[in-house]
Amino acid sequence: MTVQFRNTGGTAVTSGSVMFATHIIGLLGVDWATITSRQNLPVPIPAGTVRSRTYEVCVDAWRVPLGMHVETRSVTASWG
Repeated sequence: MTVQFRNTGGTAVTSGSVMFATHIIGLLGVDWATITSRQNLPVPIPAGTVRSRTYEVCVDAWRVPLGMHVETRSVTASWG
């Protein structure tokens, strides 16, 4: 999954993380579980710039039984 990070502030972002919420969806569309994972931001992100990064979001195979699928529905960034 490729995510763009846009720094609209006045100073560079020098640390932080991004959290992915990946949902396990059943055959009938029921949301059975949400698995979260966290990765580092692609820092530094200078003020007024955009930085893109591609992340691999994985879920253990045993969590996704036959007929189910995964969807990453939420991406949240936090920085310091």
